[in-house]
Amino acid sequence: MLAMRHIVGVSEMKVSGCDGDMIVTHSLGSCIGVSIHDPHARVGGLLHFQLPLSRENPDRARENPFMYADTGIPLLFKAAYNLGANKGRIIVKVAGGARVLDNNNFFNIGQRNYIAMKKIFWKNGVFIQSEDVGGDQWRTMNLEVGTGRVTIKNSQGTFEL
Repeated sequence: MLAMRHIVGVSEMKVSGCDGDMIVTHSLGSCIGVSIHDPHARVGGLLHFQLPLSRENPDRARENPFMYADTGIPLLFKAAYNLGANKGRIIVKVAGGARVLDNNNFFNIGQRNYIAMKKIFWKNGVFIQSEDVGGDQWRTMNLEVGTGRVTIKNSQGTFEL
C-alpha cells in the first residue's frame, strides 16, 4: 500500500492500519488531540475534539459526533478495533487543552475538555501514557502509524511525546 499523510481537521477523526501512514492534526488550542496506537496490530488513530459534552447540543452532536469528547472518543476506539486493535494493547497520548483566546480563563474550555476526557478514560479503564496539555500555546500533533511515535510541534520547537 502507498503511504499517506492524513490530515485531521477540527472535530474530525482518522484511523489507519498502514505502516507508512502519518496522521496529523493542526491548531490544537483549547481542543484536544487524542492519539491511540496498538503496536501489535500496527493500527493508529487520531481524534481532534473541540468540546467536552454532547448534551450541550445534541443536534450538533448527531451531525458531528467527533466534535465532542463523550461521543468522539468511543468512536475513535471502535474504528481502531475494526482494524484489529485491542483495548488492552492501545497506547494513548494526548495534547492540547490550552488556554487560548481566553486570557481571563472565563470559559475554561481547554480544562473542561481535559476533565471530560479523563473521566471517559477512567470509567473505561484506559490510561494515558504521555501528554502535553494546558499552557497557552497552539500545537500540531503527528502520529506515525507504523511505529506509534507521536511528535508535538509548538512555538518552542518539535519534540516526541
